[in-house]
Amino acid sequence: MTASMAEPQAESLPREELERRTLEGMRRTLGHVLGNPAWRRRLAGAEPDDIRSVADWLRLPFLTKDELRDAYPFDLACVERERILRVHMSSGTTGNPVVNPYTRADLEQWATVMARCYAAAGVGARDVIQITASFGLFTGGFGFHYGAERIGAMVIPLGAGRTSLQLLTMRDLRATALAGIATYPLRILEVAREEQFDLASLSLRVAILGAEMWSDDLRRRIERELHITTFDIFGMTETGGPGLGIDCEARDGIHVWEDHYFCEVVDPTTGAPRGDGEEGELVVSTLTREGLPLIRYRTHDLTRVLSRSRCACGRTHLRLDRIRGRTDDMVIFRGVNFYPRQIESLALKHAGVGHEYQIVLDRAPSGSDRLTLLLEAREGFDETLLPRLRDALKQSLNLSPEITVLKEGELPRPAGKAVRVVDRR
Repeated sequence: MTASMAEPQAESLPREELERRTLEGMRRTLGHVLGNPAWRRRLAGAEPDDIRSVADWLRLPFLTKDELRDAYPFDLACVERERILRVHMSSGTTGNPVVNPYTRADLEQWATVMARCYAAAGVGARDVIQITASFGLFTGGFGFHYGAERIGAMVIPLGAGRTSLQLLTMRDLRATALAGIATYPLRILEVAREEQFDLASLSLRVAILGAEMWSDDLRRRIERELHITTFDIFGMTETGGPGLGIDCEARDGIHVWEDHYFCEVVDPTTGAPRGDGEEGELVVSTLTREGLPLIRYRTHDLTRVLSRSRCACGRTHLRLDRIRGRTDDMVIFRGVNFYPRQIESLALKHAGVGHEYQIVLDRAPSGSDRLTLLLEAREGFDETLLPRLRDALKQSLNLSPEITVLKEGELPRPAGKAVRVVDRR
């Protein structure tokens, strides 16, 4: 399989050259951050010449989200204020937001990696890209926009929400690619059913989705019902937004652009390195960012290295597994550890179960912990599937939740990421 690439030479570099560029980027990044006294203090005397191998880099301390929050707004920024052209930031719902300042070079870098992601998804200059992610402090909309402009595609920057308008615009302007958060296509399908909108009138063929975890079963449902191919794009506010990596048509892992990012996988508890193929917490270092470089940032995302060899698409960069969960999303119930995505995967195997669900944790009248799974019934739902689902949850996860079936549309539809767990204990 041969795929189009935005930067064929850079995307197919030999492993030896990728490793050379990684070390070069590490030294350059370390030298850059040492201009900030706060970074110099936390790195305890480390100097660029100390980095002779990746092993030397792994001796540097981890960076955590709490440290980024404590540095609000610009204590860890590494450029003068007058060089900052833009800021994006996290929501800050559990503390100070993480503020990421962008220089002109950072915006160019963002456009570069996003253009690569579009090319990996088979999207090019002849496509019409409808952006359904929000524009504002959230990074998604702007990242999709910059990449689309870089490849020369027509952009429809609708932003989040207004699903009826999204459908009409998608049809009338003949959008061929949709970009947004992972669960939004499901809302599109719901509104299309409610309004009896003819999905066959759309020209859509591709969706590039990210910003939240979505199971393989959810992916299959989106593809089957919208008659499109989906691509899983990865990134976060701290690393500069979407564009760190994406999967390709080979469906053999997330291509990470190693000339811009260094990824490692560690034990979530001890921080010790995990070998290729072993699941652990993803740690990211940026190699080309100016405003807020990251050195060994702990993302809390769980994944594993799938391969460092050439993909069937021709790209040679590291491939990660799709994100399987987050260390801070793990739910503990009566001594059982599980992730919401595991329940999603089991529930969506049943055709009559809607895509929205919620896990509610509270106390029973007896004082013991109680877990209730709220599901929505859609066309084709059959009450006889509930015993099968209960059995699957017991066999796979050792869980015996109460299951409440709601009508389709009863669970809230937030404009942003779906709320999967409500803990009232």
